[in-house]
Amino acid sequence: MTRDTLGQSEFIVLGVLARRARGAHGTALLDDLQEMTGREWSVGALYTTLERLEKKGFASSEWGEPTPQRGGRRKRIYQVQAAGLRALDKTHEMTSALAPARAGSRAVEA
Repeated sequence: MTRDTLGQSEFIVLGVLARRARGAHGTALLDDLQEMTGREWSVGALYTTLERLEKKGFASSEWGEPTPQRGGRRKRIYQVQAAGLRALDKTHEMTSALAPARAGSRAVEA
């Protein structure tokens, strides 16, 4: 059974990917991630996260057509799956539910 909530990097990457209805390739995702988070993401961090999301069934990928701009090479296009949208919703609900309690609460002693 796969987890149906997301870690922080998974939530961010999948959320950015979900904003692109036709999917996106790595370079476009890196640009979007930097714009959304205000920090630069490494290529390795992005692709490690995308691989994890694919293994969980939250994202999928396929090879695009070769383009002259890329010297005849193809891009790998990633898309969010229905399970990924559900995981985004569940994770958002969970973090939203925690935020008000945390903002107004005091530390609890063990």
